[in-house]
Amino acid sequence: MAIDPFSKEIGLTPPRFKTDILLKTHDHRDHSNLESIPEGAFIIGEPGEYEIKGVPITGIESFHDDQNGKERGKNTIYKFEVEEIKLAHLGDFGEKEIRSETLDELGDIDILFIPVGGVYTIDAEGAEKIIRQIEPRIVIPMHYKIPGLTVKLAPVDEFLKEMGIKKLEPEEKLVIKKKDLPEAEQTKIVLLKTA
Repeated sequence: MAIDPFSKEIGLTPPRFKTDILLKTHDHRDHSNLESIPEGAFIIGEPGEYEIKGVPITGIESFHDDQNGKERGKNTIYKFEVEEIKLAHLGDFGEKEIRSETLDELGDIDILFIPVGGVYTIDAEGAEKIIRQIEPRIVIPMHYKIPGLTVKLAPVDEFLKEMGIKKLEPEEKLVIKKKDLPEAEQTKIVLLKTA
């Protein structure tokens, strides 16, 4: 599965790999470079309920800004389940908080991918509030400043500080089984290495 393939206009080289499922949270060019993914992927770009190759996927409508989409339009949050682990990818979520109906649709989430870099999405402080609302077991921050990126975003350190973490070593990859998830009421932050 691939989510929001980016374009080279942001200063980074888009990865090329084959995938069966491609999720697109919104139509902005830096998140919908479909040409970077070889043909054959089933593409989902709208809210709704899907099941592809045994993977249940729910797209939930949200906004890219805190003005009900008036500034940057809509965004789709994706919830999906793999090997009994429930994941949610917030895309370019920009609302000040998760609306109650969105929380109901999300339900219990084990792993949450959340933007933290501000400017076009929520910032570190906003992300911390959203995490408290969703209460996932693992949080993977995304959409923040990395070397080579030409888009102005805040560094991940601002988010880590907001979460009370002084230093966190990035991991090459995350391999986890349902039994290895942290206990409920505990939230672990996992920082993944960037290419």
